[in-house]
Amino acid sequence: MPIFYNKIERGNPSDTSAPKKWYPVLKSTGLVKEKEVAKLLAEETTLNPKEAEMAVSQLLKVVTNLLLNGSTVQLGELGSFRVTAQAEGVATEAEVTAAKVKKLRVRFTESASLKQTIEKATLKDVASLSK
Repeated sequence: MPIFYNKIERGNPSDTSAPKKWYPVLKSTGLVKEKEVAKLLAEETTLNPKEAEMAVSQLLKVVTNLLLNGSTVQLGELGSFRVTAQAEGVATEAEVTAAKVKKLRVRFTESASLKQTIEKATLKDVASLSK
């Protein structure tokens, strides 16, 4: 199954006099919510749909709690999740406080296996669907 892209012309925001260039921009085929993920999981396992839905829900809860406790969470060949901070730098160690943290984010790092799989993905122009 291919990953689709659109052709988009964009200018350089830091140099408005530069000519615009064309780029392939990946196109989502839709949002898959937790219940659908659970349904697909149930089709691949011996779990019934409700059990799979509960497992996905509990996984989200457990991963969230682990991240809030400062852990990095590795989910097998999927990859790992960790919390990172965007913070204001200060001149001295004594000035460093939690108030200097401006934003917390969850970062995902794919496993080597997932990275290799995605690198082998087939890309297809969305326009080719109408032909």
